[in-house]
Amino acid sequence: MGDANRSFNLAQTDQTDNFLSVAPGQEDWGGDGSGRLHLSGRSTAISNEYVPRQYQFFNTNTVPEEPGWQISGMPERVLPGRRRLLTWHDCGASTSRVILPPNFAAPSGIFTADLEIFILAGKIKMGEWQLDRHGYSFIPAGVKVESWQVLGEEEAEILWMENGPISLKYQEGETNHPGARINEFIPALDSKLLPWSDTERVTNKKKLLRKHNNGGETFIFATLPHYMAHYGMICSYNEEAYILGGYCDLGSYRLAKDHFCYCPTYNITPRERTVDGLFGFARIDRDLSQIAIASPYAHIND
Repeated sequence: MGDANRSFNLAQTDQTDNFLSVAPGQEDWGGDGSGRLHLSGRSTAISNEYVPRQYQFFNTNTVPEEPGWQISGMPERVLPGRRRLLTWHDCGASTSRVILPPNFAAPSGIFTADLEIFILAGKIKMGEWQLDRHGYSFIPAGVKVESWQVLGEEEAEILWMENGPISLKYQEGETNHPGARINEFIPALDSKLLPWSDTERVTNKKKLLRKHNNGGETFIFATLPHYMAHYGMICSYNEEAYILGGYCDLGSYRLAKDHFCYCPTYNITPRERTVDGLFGFARIDRDLSQIAIASPYAHIND
């Protein structure tokens, strides 16, 4: 995948001054965009073009790493990191696996698009808050982030999710932008301290990290060992998932640690099978409590 294919459609990117007034794009399942994830219609590291209704699984370790990656708008004195771009949308939304070096330090400021971060390894500090492995933060566009840095001698590896609806830029500053959704700010959440909750499937557990405005969710999930589904599923929503541990066979593909899933609306997911269990991080853009959002489907060849 060349640099040209990595580029977003930036025709409308200079909306920096009025970024909070840019309306989110609607979801392809008929949603009004209030979830603000822009998971619909994404390209991936293994497909430069969006493929409707086709799930895509891949090992993120095989995705080319971009050296010298810099957060757009950061002062030149801030050390660059490295990035593996996993999925992206023409509006500027993207999901990446980012590595920030030791001694990385950034001044306080705001982002021009919503940002979710999930720590895969290492530790960072934002103002007085620390995030270590499996820590989570949600930073709405325009909310001031205190000066932040990587702690210790270890690199910080982050699942870095820019949610759009415009390309994310950093603006140095000391105040919140007028109109920023401060009430949605999650500065630091240690998922290790959260209790597991039940799901509709007794073989699955989850830890809810964030409930979206439209009922969608950001969460950690676990599939118990010795699980074998009898059917595939038709999923009437968009989903991204990053595998943190264990494994699961979906049809002929084996999901394992550091593998990634992009499952667009109305895809038919193969039957799941695991002996050891599965552990991962996921985002979905629709309320799963609604009837038939995920429907069993027997007519698959796996």
